[in-house]
Amino acid sequence: MTHLNSLDVELAQELGDFTDDDLDVVFTPKEFRTLQPSLPEEGVELDPHVRDCVQTYIREWLIVNQKNQGSSEICSFKKTGSRKDFHKTLQKQTFESETLECNEPTAQAGPRRLKVLCHVSGKGPLTACGFDLRSLQPDPRLENLLQHVSAEDFEKQNEEARRTNRQAELFALYPSVDEEDAVEIRPVPECPREHLGNRILIKLLTLKFEIEIEPLFASLALYDVKERKKISENFHCDLNSDQFKGFLRAHTPSVAASSQARSAIFSVTYPSSDIYLVVKIEKVLQQGEIGDCAEPYMVIKESDGGKSKEKIEKLKLQAESFCQRLGKYRMPFAWAPISLATFFNVSTLDREVMDVEPTVGRSSVGERRTLAQSRRLSERALSLEENGVGSNFRTTTMTINTFFKQEGDRLSDEDLFKFLADYKRSSSLQRRVKSIPVSLKLEISSAPETINCCLTPEMLPVRPFPENRTRPHKEILEFPIREVYVPHTVYRNLLYVYPQRLNFANKLASARNITIKIQFMCGEDAGSAMPVIFGKSSGPEFLQEVYTAITYHNKSPDFYEEVKIKLPAKLTVNHHLLFTFYHISCQQKQGASVESLLGYSWLPILLNERLQTGSYCLPVALEKLPPNYSMHSAEKVPLQNPPIKWAEGHKGVFNIEVQAVSSVHTQDNHLEKFFTLCHSLESQVTFPIRVLDQKISETALEHELKLSIICLNSSRLEPLVLFLHLVLDKLFQLSVQPMVIAGQTANFSQFAFESVVAIANSLHNSKDLSKDQHGRNCLLASYVHYVFRLPELQRDLPKSGAPPALPDPRYHTYGRTSAAAVSSKLLQARVMSSSNPDLAGTAHSAADEEVKSIMSSKHFHEELALQMVVSTGMVRETVFKYAWFFFELLVKSMAQYVHNMDKRDSFRRTRFSDRFKDDITTIVNVVTSEIAALLVKPQKENEQAEKINISLAFFLYDLLSLMDRGFVFNLIKHYCNQLSAKLNNLPTLISMRLEFLRILCSHEHYLNLNLFFMNADTAPTSPSPSISSQNSSSCSSFQDQKIASMFDLTPEYRQQHFLTGLLFTELSAALDCEGEGIGKVQRKAVSAIHSLLSSHDLDPRCVKPEVKVKIAALYLPLVGIILDSLPQLYDFTAADVRSGKSRTNGSDEEQEGVSAINQNVALAIAGNHYLKTSGVMLSSLPYKQYNMLNADTTRNLMICFLWIMKNADQSLIRKWIADLPSMQLNRILDLLFICVSCFEYKGKQSSDKVSTQVLQKSRDVKARLEEALLRGEGARGEMMRRRTPGNDRFSGLNENLRWKKEQTHWRQANEKLDKTKAELDQEALISGNLATEANLIILDMQENIIQATSALDCKDSLLGGVLRVLVNSLSCDQSTTYLTHCFATLRALIAKFGDLLFEEEVEQCADLCQRVLHHCSSSMDVTRSQACATLYLLMRFSFGATSNFARVKMQVTMSLASLVGKAPDFNEEHLRRSLRTILAYSEEDTAMQTTPFPTQVEELLCNLNSILYDTVKMREFQEDPEMLMDLMYRIAKSYQTSPDLRLTWLQNMAEKHTKRKCYTEAAMCLVHAAALVAEYLSMLEDHSYLPVGSVSFQNISSNVLEESAVSDDTLSPDEDGVCSGRYFTESGLVGLLEQAAELFSTGGLYETVNEVYKLVIPILEAHRDFRKLTSTHDKLQKAFDNIINKDHKRMFGTYFRVGFYGSKFGDLDEQEFVYKEPAITKLPEISHRLEGFYGQCFGAEFVEVIKDSTPVDKSKLDPNKAYIQITFVEPYFDEYEMKDRVTYFEKNFNLRRFMYTTPFTLEGRPRGELHEQYRRNTVLTTMHAFPYIKTRIAVIQKEEFVLTPIEVAIEDMKKKTLQLAVAINQEPPDAKMLQMVLQGSVGATVNQGPLEVAQVFLAEIPADPKLYRHHNKLRLCFKEFIMRCGEAVEKNKRLITADQREYQQELKKNYNKLKESLRPMIERKIPELYKPIFRVESQKRDSFHRSSFRKCETQLSQGS
Repeated sequence: MTHLNSLDVELAQELGDFTDDDLDVVFTPKEFRTLQPSLPEEGVELDPHVRDCVQTYIREWLIVNQKNQGSSEICSFKKTGSRKDFHKTLQKQTFESETLECNEPTAQAGPRRLKVLCHVSGKGPLTACGFDLRSLQPDPRLENLLQHVSAEDFEKQNEEARRTNRQAELFALYPSVDEEDAVEIRPVPECPREHLGNRILIKLLTLKFEIEIEPLFASLALYDVKERKKISENFHCDLNSDQFKGFLRAHTPSVAASSQARSAIFSVTYPSSDIYLVVKIEKVLQQGEIGDCAEPYMVIKESDGGKSKEKIEKLKLQAESFCQRLGKYRMPFAWAPISLATFFNVSTLDREVMDVEPTVGRSSVGERRTLAQSRRLSERALSLEENGVGSNFRTTTMTINTFFKQEGDRLSDEDLFKFLADYKRSSSLQRRVKSIPVSLKLEISSAPETINCCLTPEMLPVRPFPENRTRPHKEILEFPIREVYVPHTVYRNLLYVYPQRLNFANKLASARNITIKIQFMCGEDAGSAMPVIFGKSSGPEFLQEVYTAITYHNKSPDFYEEVKIKLPAKLTVNHHLLFTFYHISCQQKQGASVESLLGYSWLPILLNERLQTGSYCLPVALEKLPPNYSMHSAEKVPLQNPPIKWAEGHKGVFNIEVQAVSSVHTQDNHLEKFFTLCHSLESQVTFPIRVLDQKISETALEHELKLSIICLNSSRLEPLVLFLHLVLDKLFQLSVQPMVIAGQTANFSQFAFESVVAIANSLHNSKDLSKDQHGRNCLLASYVHYVFRLPELQRDLPKSGAPPALPDPRYHTYGRTSAAAVSSKLLQARVMSSSNPDLAGTAHSAADEEVKSIMSSKHFHEELALQMVVSTGMVRETVFKYAWFFFELLVKSMAQYVHNMDKRDSFRRTRFSDRFKDDITTIVNVVTSEIAALLVKPQKENEQAEKINISLAFFLYDLLSLMDRGFVFNLIKHYCNQLSAKLNNLPTLISMRLEFLRILCSHEHYLNLNLFFMNADTAPTSPSPSISSQNSSSCSSFQDQKIASMFDLTPEYRQQHFLTGLLFTELSAALDCEGEGIGKVQRKAVSAIHSLLSSHDLDPRCVKPEVKVKIAALYLPLVGIILDSLPQLYDFTAADVRSGKSRTNGSDEEQEGVSAINQNVALAIAGNHYLKTSGVMLSSLPYKQYNMLNADTTRNLMICFLWIMKNADQSLIRKWIADLPSMQLNRILDLLFICVSCFEYKGKQSSDKVSTQVLQKSRDVKARLEEALLRGEGARGEMMRRRTPGNDRFSGLNENLRWKKEQTHWRQANEKLDKTKAELDQEALISGNLATEANLIILDMQENIIQATSALDCKDSLLGGVLRVLVNSLSCDQSTTYLTHCFATLRALIAKFGDLLFEEEVEQCADLCQRVLHHCSSSMDVTRSQACATLYLLMRFSFGATSNFARVKMQVTMSLASLVGKAPDFNEEHLRRSLRTILAYSEEDTAMQTTPFPTQVEELLCNLNSILYDTVKMREFQEDPEMLMDLMYRIAKSYQTSPDLRLTWLQNMAEKHTKRKCYTEAAMCLVHAAALVAEYLSMLEDHSYLPVGSVSFQNISSNVLEESAVSDDTLSPDEDGVCSGRYFTESGLVGLLEQAAELFSTGGLYETVNEVYKLVIPILEAHRDFRKLTSTHDKLQKAFDNIINKDHKRMFGTYFRVGFYGSKFGDLDEQEFVYKEPAITKLPEISHRLEGFYGQCFGAEFVEVIKDSTPVDKSKLDPNKAYIQITFVEPYFDEYEMKDRVTYFEKNFNLRRFMYTTPFTLEGRPRGELHEQYRRNTVLTTMHAFPYIKTRIAVIQKEEFVLTPIEVAIEDMKKKTLQLAVAINQEPPDAKMLQMVLQGSVGATVNQGPLEVAQVFLAEIPADPKLYRHHNKLRLCFKEFIMRCGEAVEKNKRLITADQREYQQELKKNYNKLKESLRPMIERKIPELYKPIFRVESQKRDSFHRSSFRKCETQLSQGS
């Protein structure tokens, strides 16, 4: 630290200096729900246990905070949530893509009119002379474009411009990273608090019976039918009017406000559909059975009036008298169940399901549990929200219309559950139970978080509690059906008494109306009844006595009373429950009292000083009780004198249940014993003491206490959890408190420690307790975080009968087995065993001072560490399994120790004893080896290892804040080395170390720990001495070497910057490594560094630029690592290969690995021979299958790279670049290239895809993407592995959860729909700024590269690289801000390297022209003016440099042509405007006026304008694909003389075809393009392996000959920029052909694929490109396989003749075309399409489709209409052709002739009798053969043949015979088909069937000898026909099933009949024909010789 210069010192201090401690010990007052904490009553001397409990519940939390833990601002900044206002500071970036969206809709309005295309024949480009550019207004020009400025100044200006208005924090713009990797986030445990289940608010609104005659009292409680358990206490409420309340005034001494509540909050921890709210109604006792009393309610209606009125009045008076006399007694009356199933969304709550669900540390399925644990500590207590209750739990008002009458003999809870179960089944009890009409209105809702004016079950007001509210809400205590594992945090001490049944059946007659008075007594006299019984409604808050309801005349009544008692805090043997039994006389007898005493019973509250709870059956004493009765239980009273008189002879006749809900009484024997013994040690007690039922003497105490410590863990989990805080406190106290028992020193350390370990183990292992994401048990975590504090040592503990304690308590512990070698004295002292007390005494005098000082105090952290070290066996295993708990205890106790000792000023080194440090070292080593051991085991243990690893990391993280850093660094080093030594599986090893380091690096003093200010100073004069001994030996070579090494991970660096060095080592190891699961590890590694940089970037302490420069310098080695990993980066460019964006580099192998987007094609097109210029990284590397990173990881790595480049010292970077070899520089450029595509703006719609997280997470998308992008096996395998569940950090949570997790992320992808517009806008704003900032950093980098290398000679190859990056960035969607700067840089480049640009970088130049032109058509004026200026400069410099203008001219023209063809959103007006602006520049450019330049520019612009004109035309035909193609075809044709442009247009056509799925046509376009290229190549060079011009392509298509060069003299290929495009090369040719083959394959023309590859293979062979040959033959094999498998299933085209008639069609009038439509297009489809389209153009009423195929007579047509005639046509071949066209494919390929048939008769009707039916066959010949480069071809020739009726008959018969033949030979045979054809041939009733044909034509020999031949032919046809019929009948016989036998016979019969009828005609020959002399004159074309008549039938039907 001494070497620091002053600036560095300041920086160091600013970032939080070392010496300061970071841990703060804070006491935080507890927040109580109630206004006053719940405390025992005042003025009572509490016993120690209660005192401890209360103390634990009210004392403050003790929390150890990290002072600047990640400076909360950063933390909050990192969570996107709080970026609330951040976006307001950002500038809105304008993106053209978005401005276009806004303007779009207006464009398309009004009906479209078809524009007429004129002069089809016109050759040459359509000159737009009519459209003069000069008539336009040019855009404003850039002022100083034409002034001459030196390149340096220009660069400076650009740089200054770029520096302004930049976003300071790059990471603020970057979406925060997925928390899945964020292990460094230690969740703050949930603060311990009282458990509340799902809270429901129930309000009683009204209760109205049909008649209102008396006060009624309601009580509500919840019951769970399935569990048969009452699950809440009672809520008492009355809704009586004041009049009725008045009836009872005598019996209510006072009314407490709390008793007037009408709304209650019930709590349900385990919701289910079996929960019922039961409302019970009681009334005042009166004479009569319940049924009699209920009678009036069922019979009388108040609304009846008249007599009823009187009855009601009478009843009222009666009621009043009962109330006055018996007002304090109640009787049961009615009840009603209300099911709450609808409120607890039952579908998710079937308990079975819940139990199956793993409940470890999981909150609701959807959310990932990260920073905040879910509210519920006891995991199964699903909260309402989680179960969807919150969402659809609306406030519901219910009205209950009937109550069931109570049955006097069925009042018990058992009966109630039976009733409820019945009710649940049938939802009525009507059959058996009488019902009473009533109206009870309730409102049920989910209780809000805070409720004003609310009381707890103890009647304490809950905050907020306003003064003035009268009616409070009451919280009702829940009795959960299962354990709730939440430690007590509030004092609660309640007792519930439930009298159940009394059996006085055998008792004297007087006992009939029985009530029990219940009292809680603190003594035996009458005045000892304590006012601790909670009152009911409308009465006092506490009562001294309570009476049960009375069942009239029942000697063994059931009771349902619940008596709630507030237990006194201090209970004595005198406290007991007293039950007094009375008979109440309902009739008023003169002088008789109301009550007659029946007997007594009692229950002592304590038994053996322990609270008595449970069920009891008590005897009843019939007389006054003897004195001191309460000392004994009623069952075991000793004999008295006089003896007590008992009912039933001392048998139990009274059943009762007592339950306690208490946070003081443990109700568990083990705990009870443990606490009692602990207290006996702490306070003065008299021995022997009583524990439960045993007496313990002082000597046995130590043994018993040890036993009870050991047994602690055997107690039930629930009480253990409830009293967890106290138990742990006591154990920790025992572990350090020196104890003297009976004069002996006792040591409990080890026992206490082992007990803690056992408890930790059982808590972690319980399925019912939740864990956080690091696997920490939530209860323990919150204990350590909030509750734990150092045990306070009680120094003086005088024990009865023992000598006073030793003056200084000794450090007695168990001997340690693994102590590190300390001085021997020390060892002696520590081995002294506490089991030998004599030793203790002697040690004191013998041991010298050193030992004494060590032993004088026993520190908790030392004791704990020691116990961890010396533990063995299972204990040791558990300690390390749950190490996190012990680590956190250590840290918290050390922090308190430091705080208390106030050692913060002293050196850390001396803070802790060496012994303690040794222990820590041992612990860390043991834990590390434990981790390594687990990792070698199977997968299940891996997770465990991972958790221990994380705990260890957090431990060391905390130690960095407490101990000497050097010491901790040593531990870290040990850890890393030890792991490496033990593990050989790299991914696991790296993964472990990464998570470990990631946690350490999240330390807030991370930068200081890394001595970040020690890096080599950038000023070359003072190399910092810490780095090199060679003090400023300023020799430049050393300097350069030093700079270069700053970017590498050197040993010096790792020494100096310890943690960062480790982290980088892991990262580069991860990137280098291969193997299972490495992808995940790489993601982790990158994510760790990303989150680190992100935290620096957003850290307010690092805002100053000079600090950031220093930090960036610390991270420079990362640059080297990233460059090395270049081949592994995900290639974003491949993911969106746009028009000109294919990567132009890399040999094919690498590319194969990267992306499957037909890279080889793209490459071939790009031309591999350009490798020499763009000096690409990959070509120089040995080929290796890297493990590819996925998109997210790559993006995170890139943003780190950009951050360093943005914040590092720019001059340093330039120096570094200047020294780099060009290969490295090219790698940097390649990296930038990928960066550009990586941070491309994705637009608003998908703004949340800015981080592809969502995309990544949704499975199928992920699969598709990776499938497409990662062809290579390694990567594919990786992906498949990544998708197998269970190898994630949470794999332990079992498969189905993983599945749900995936599901939720998918949901996340759809949540985009729910985002508000504002959120989307804000995201778009941020991502727009990110894209702009990222691209500007990339631009800065390129400027650095240009400036740094302009002095060197390698700039030519670099220039290409730089241009490539720039062009790539121009082809992405960029903001205007960026474009302005980018164009400025481009202009600087042109000015600086113009000549090089045009000579060497032809390729880039062409791309550049296209991109710049594209921006010239931008709608943004800023962009447009920048682009124009750049384009003008480009032309100007190309002219100046080498008069290379011709080439630029060519390129611009081509670019425009391709732009026009491809971009759908392309705006020609803007572009025209730009052309005008360029013209203006050239006119204003005075320097050039003397040269021919201006005229050439004008010529060029004119040419461009004419292309634009064509474009406008194309725009008009956008809707008419055929017309559009014709136009494009024409444009392409007009460029016959300029091959480059023709090629471009052919490609445009191919693209359009592909869009319309016309793959064959698209392929043809490419074949034509390839032929064109071949022509020119064959002119240039004469290689035997190249095709000889277009002739070689004839086999693919006869049309290709069009491409043969016009004539050699018109164009020499070498001239002036012609044919210089990238395609005019051998690889370009191969690329075009391969693309064509792909398309042919898609289009199903597999035979052509073969022809295409025949041309490719010789070229590949000549290039010895075996890799490509492999894939080519592979593709060929696929093609041939397809031919074999799909032959007849393939569909080719369907053809139609379309004729246009009418002047409206303009050029099209009277034109005929053959249209090729997709296979199986029906006539109505094409007809509908054309009619629809032209209907839109001319108006539907003017368009008519001619339905028949007869020749059209124009004179008969309406001149104002447009007519379309459509006819189905079939390919037509002459007979000789059929020999060559054998296969189905051959019959559908290379077609020029088509035929359709029109039937007619001479009279003019289309159809007639057989003998008059003629047919016209029309054969059309088209201009080109199908398939062609367009889908419609004009007809150039039409021939017609007429068939006479007999010829028609011959054709028909041939067709029929053929059908039969086909049906017979079909394989496998198809019976249905065969029968159909047979039926049509031999069926009896076939009209115009074979028989009729024979009778018409064969009955007699024709008179005309010319017809002999025909007659004979027909006869032969029939002969064959009848033979086929016979075969068919036979075949059918073999195929039929039994049920078709009859049918077969019928067929056979018909066949025989037909055969007989035909026989005479078939056998009669024409004698003349067999004379040898006679010859027919066959000059007349006998058309039927050459026609294929197969399809005539269908033609007839289609044609008509």
